[in-house]
Amino acid sequence: MSIKFQRAERNEAWLLPPSVQDWLPQYHLARFVVEIVDTLDLDGIIGTYRHGGKPA
Repeated sequence: MSIKFQRAERNEAWLLPPSVQDWLPQYHLARFVVEIVDTLDLDGIIGTYRHGGKPA
C-alpha cells in the first residue's frame, strides 16, 4: 500500500476565518444559541451514546 499525501497550497485563501470568534459580530444570534446550549443538561442524551457509535 502506497502512502499518498495531499499537497499543501500555501497561497490558497481561507474558506472560513481561522477563528469564528473574529468573524462573528459580538451580539450575533449564534453566540446566544451557544450560551444557551452550554447551560443545557445533556446527560440523558449523552448517556444513550456511551460505549456506542464510532469515533469522529
